[in-house]
Amino acid sequence: MNAQSPEPSENASAAEEWLYEVRRKIYSRSVTGWFNNWRVFMVLFTQVVFYGLPWLRWDGRQAVLLDLATRKFYFFGMILWPQDVIFLALLLIISAYGLFLFTAIAGRLFCGYACPQTVYTEIFMWIERRVEGDRLARIRLDGSDWNARKIAIKTTKHALWIALSLWTGFTFVGYFTPIVSLAGEVLSLTLGPWQTFWVLFYGFATYGNAGFMREQVCKYMCPYARFQSVMIDKDTLIVTYDGQRGEPRGRRSKNADPRAEGKGDCVDCSICVQVCPTGIDIRDGLQYMCIGCGACVDACDQVMDKMSYPRGLIRYSSENAIRNHWGKREQWAHLLRPRILIYLGLLVVMVGLFVGGLAMRDALKMNVMRDRNVLSREIPGGLMENVYQLQLMNTTEAPRRVRIEATGLPGLAVHDAQAVVVPPSTNILQPIELTVPVDNVRKGIYKIEIKAVAEGGRPLSASSRTTFIVP
Repeated sequence: MNAQSPEPSENASAAEEWLYEVRRKIYSRSVTGWFNNWRVFMVLFTQVVFYGLPWLRWDGRQAVLLDLATRKFYFFGMILWPQDVIFLALLLIISAYGLFLFTAIAGRLFCGYACPQTVYTEIFMWIERRVEGDRLARIRLDGSDWNARKIAIKTTKHALWIALSLWTGFTFVGYFTPIVSLAGEVLSLTLGPWQTFWVLFYGFATYGNAGFMREQVCKYMCPYARFQSVMIDKDTLIVTYDGQRGEPRGRRSKNADPRAEGKGDCVDCSICVQVCPTGIDIRDGLQYMCIGCGACVDACDQVMDKMSYPRGLIRYSSENAIRNHWGKREQWAHLLRPRILIYLGLLVVMVGLFVGGLAMRDALKMNVMRDRNVLSREIPGGLMENVYQLQLMNTTEAPRRVRIEATGLPGLAVHDAQAVVVPPSTNILQPIELTVPVDNVRKGIYKIEIKAVAEGGRPLSASSRTTFIVP
């Protein structure tokens, strides 16, 4: 063995250092500006919707409720059943194409402004800043020895984080269990084991992801960060550093002429790095860790204003726009390129199918099943009888009186025909006997149609084909 070669333990240590990057805590600096205002608006908007929607009432019930116990999904005046799973599939496809479209236009736009991980990280960081102070104050606090003041500050922050996390978990479960009854069970300490588990589980996930893992979720756990590169091209608007204008970077006095000193507009203040929630340096070029939040744009524009330089050293732009020195007119002219038009066309088609399908969805549904316990038989009166089980489903929130009809054979009738009342938002099993005069049919299997017609109110009907057997 070469005497100069390192020991095995040293090799293992070097390999571990090369394979794993030790996480450095990011102390992001607060920033103001146009893009920050949009982030604040999106945080407020999404959380008003998330926390407020379960409390809205509609016709005496929760407006939005995914009731897994009864297998009914309530969306204001609409009720979806397991048979309507096609609409869930269409909704997922629409969301996917919408994500493709937004990414092709402006990169990780969803990540920077509407992703739950980003939104809750922003909220937790806001609480952290209010309790511990801005970037330098938090660095000094973490570097100081533990004392009564530090313990009080840290306890206050984590107490607020835990309270928000538990409220988030409670609200999440409130979308699947009526939230009013859920709140009563929480206050009376009678919450069931599964509700308790999911409240704590979702609260713990919120507390861990937004309070501790933060950028690690975006950098290593989120698959979107990995495949976004296949959805963007050289005309996609992304947060970009204009290296042609900014390099060579370097510090200088405010009154100095950067060109005379052989420098670009970048003063190398590193504020763009300090405000980044994922801790990257946008000046190194496009990186998968960039979530496109625009915090560095706001920060750099403020520095440019102080130096009396033009804004836009860091901006939303495309690779072609930077390279070819395009203005906004040329940049936007290249926005409607073929892939954007394809995504947009597919999205319009999918939304049309989704809306059209919901509008034409049958509010009265029926399934016909032959009663296998009762054979075809001849009954008194010279009639041949077949027995069926009808599953009638009323998807409206009003009771409907339903009349059963049958066609397909001469003299085919519903024996002892009476209207059936189907309660609101309910499905029932209704046995019926169909009869036909024996003299009107010969031995064989005949195709017939059974129809359910709702009486009164908006006209509703449902039909199903089956067979009538003459032995």
